[in-house]
Amino acid sequence: MRKSHPVRRIVLATAATVSGVVLLLTLKPATDPASAAADAVAPPPSAAAPKGPQGGAAAPGSRTLTGDVARTQYGPVQVRITVSDGRIVRAEAVQAPKGGRSDQKTALAVPRLNQEAVAAGSADIDAVSGATYTSEGYRKSLQSALDQAGRAGG
Repeated sequence: MRKSHPVRRIVLATAATVSGVVLLLTLKPATDPASAAADAVAPPPSAAAPKGPQGGAAAPGSRTLTGDVARTQYGPVQVRITVSDGRIVRAEAVQAPKGGRSDQKTALAVPRLNQEAVAAGSADIDAVSGATYTSEGYRKSLQSALDQAGRAGG
């Protein structure tokens, strides 16, 4: 075929167009407008009553502390822990990335991170594969809550 053959130009143009569309579809927006609007309307996490492991009031002698919000590439992460006798007895993510693929990754990563925080008793926990940014944000917020526990005397 000659270089300027019409069929060759059509095939190349189609391939370039398909490649461009695929690249555009794989881009993730820096912020999700829907979750940003929901965060603006939602009450602050500290307004919620602390709950113990069974969902009732926290056990006597235990304290519930909420870490600072850690901003990640995919959204904010914030951790709340319950400490009893100097040990983490419960950990939960109050905020986690939302929207798009983040929902699926968050649903898989957060329960594992919660379990690891309780088992380790510190912020020295392993990252969850596929949720590296969320894991790092979780670690930072967890360390912030542990720092509050240390300042409060325990």
